[in-house]
Amino acid sequence: MMAETFDTQRERVPFNDEGELDTALAFLRFVRRCLVKKTEGLDEEQLRRRLVPTETTLLGLVQHSTVGERYWFGHHVDGGFATTQWDFTMDVPTADSADDVITAYRIACDDSDAVIVAARSLDAPTALPVAGEHRTLRWVLAHMTGETARHAGHADI
Repeated sequence: MMAETFDTQRERVPFNDEGELDTALAFLRFVRRCLVKKTEGLDEEQLRRRLVPTETTLLGLVQHSTVGERYWFGHHVDGGFATTQWDFTMDVPTADSADDVITAYRIACDDSDAVIVAARSLDAPTALPVAGEHRTLRWVLAHMTGETARHAGHADI
């Protein structure tokens, strides 16, 4: 039964190879889908269950990733979301349903994709500096792909 469950969690690796932007965006989308797929078929209690000492939950990983999308693509790359307070916590308020949290993530990803496509070049600099320097969209894409893949791996635990 465990192998059957694992197989349903697999996501097919993209074979996009039409250019650097196409490939980078395909792999970011891939790891995002991997993260969301870990939540499929689970109920509210299972998504909020704390099984590790850090008290990380599947729903918390999704919420945290939503803020990451907004912070990196909406704030740094696009220059929007002008706030000085970013809440990267993984504590999901009980008033926020699992469906709402997952939907918010999907919307944030769609918004990020629009920013990425609008930039048109991986050499495009971030609108706002990162650690005192402007980075390229390439750097942000690589960073977010790595971060999201890491969180999808945490979701396996």
